Amino acid sequence: MRKDRLYLYTFLAISILFVIIGGISAKYYVALSAEQMLNTQLVSSKREAKEVASLIGDQFSNGIAKQEIKQNTQRSIQNTNDDNSFISILDWSGKIISHPDRTLVDTMLPQEASSGFTMNKEISAENFYELILNATPDQTDVLVLNPVPNSDWIIAAYANTGKISNEIKTVRNRFYVIFGIMGFVMVLTSVFTVRLIGSLYEKKLEIKNETLETEIINLAKLNSDLSDYQNRVNQDITQVQESLETEEQAKETNIIEDAVTEKSKMRILTYLRNELRSIATEEIAYIYTEHTITYVVDFQGKKSTTNSSLDELYSGLNDSYFYRANRQFIIAISAIQKIIRYGNNQLKIVVDPSSEIDIIIGKNKAAEFKQWLNL
Repeated sequence: MRKDRLYLYTFLAISILFVIIGGISAKYYVALSAEQMLNTQLVSSKREAKEVASLIGDQFSNGIAKQEIKQNTQRSIQNTNDDNSFISILDWSGKIISHPDRTLVDTMLPQEASSGFTMNKEISAENFYELILNATPDQTDVLVLNPVPNSDWIIAAYANTGKISNEIKTVRNRFYVIFGIMGFVMVLTSVFTVRLIGSLYEKKLEIKNETLETEIINLAKLNSDLSDYQNRVNQDITQVQESLETEEQAKETNIIEDAVTEKSKMRILTYLRNELRSIATEEIAYIYTEHTITYVVDFQGKKSTTNSSLDELYSGLNDSYFYRANRQFIIAISAIQKIIRYGNNQLKIVVDPSSEIDIIIGKNKAAEFKQWLNL
């Protein structure tokens, strides 16, 4: 249920973000495309008005009668007002001399068709776009006025702003539809991608959790084995101590050596500052080296030094009671407080009293250490 809700929220978030960004960008691109199209229309209308004015001016220069020119022009432009742009002829008073719609001939140019327009002023693409936005369905507007040489006529280039507005709206609606379909597909693809990535991550996480659970179980078993082993060692020591109480003082050393190990040392000679100190092996918590100096730490936390190396010391210790954790440490079974998973298949040993240096058993010796605990 939580996953479905998360995917729903993801879908809504991506959709809202897409609508906001897409709406702003779509409006901008539609306006930009419309202005480019209208700019092309303006250039075309200017060129057409100039060419027609030049052509009619040549006819006046050749002495052709005004009425004949009017009739020829009327036949040429008849019914062209259905196009996006068309031309008509005016005189300087604003009277229409020739127009695609014959009913408008000999009428005055409507004020709204050239509102704010002068002969020396050129309409820009931005102004043209504003006209398109506010245009009525049958609206036409004058874009260009070009005087005819050798006459009092003016060539007026019109734009069917209402028709152009409808075309732009149609293009805009199609663009929004295509943009919406693309957006819907992109949003769905994004959601499915997020879901796929999430599923893969969840599977990896589940595998990692299963591995972690297995390692936790193994560590729990390892600590349980440690506790059992420590109990066995303590029982052995107790039995040895009880035996010592019942035997003669002269046989104490032989009894301890036979009970623990034939080769193990009973005491180690160490130095505490200028004082010689003899420590019984059962009182040693751990031994380690640092900067070529070998330190012996007992269960009281007292630290002393010895001239022997770890190899020399370990060869004389009971290997069922002491373990060579690494090149730097020898630890007693009774000093191990707990075992923690460390790094990649490594083990960290926590001892009491605590060590200033981490006691790490490498992955190559981890199996051997587990086997030692199971002895």
